[in-house]
Amino acid sequence: MTLRLSTGLRNNLAGPTGFAATFANGVIDIYSGTQPATADAAATGTLLGTVTLNSGTFTPGTATNGLTFAVATNGAVSKTGVWSFNGVAAGTAGWFRLRGNAPDSGLLSTVLPRLDGSIAVSGADMNMSNISIAIGAPTTVDSFVWTQPAQ
Repeated sequence: MTLRLSTGLRNNLAGPTGFAATFANGVIDIYSGTQPATADAAATGTLLGTVTLNSGTFTPGTATNGLTFAVATNGAVSKTGVWSFNGVAAGTAGWFRLRGNAPDSGLLSTVLPRLDGSIAVSGADMNMSNISIAIGAPTTVDSFVWTQPAQ
């Protein structure tokens, strides 16, 4: 289990933007296979679905159905609303990429903010009750919390 932050995300965290603002109205792509070596790298595996608010249609650059976060408490932000997706391909979820609201083709980028992590039933960066994704099947992200380290 290894979270990987893109250069764009690290620049935003080091600057004035912050995590919740960086990813406000973004989405999470769910992929099969193993995550790339860095979050700057092109996506690998098969795209199984894109997590949005209430599984709604997402258009980059607009707030409609993008993911949002609660106000930070004790250095942590958590999801607000229902984060879910319907499978667009069949496969086993292996990793995710949280990405911002800007268009992101999934190719190599050192500018776009991205957070990659592992997926499993337990012990991963994102735990899902069912990692076997079927086409059209609904899946909900029950919990998502980002905690900024104190040290």
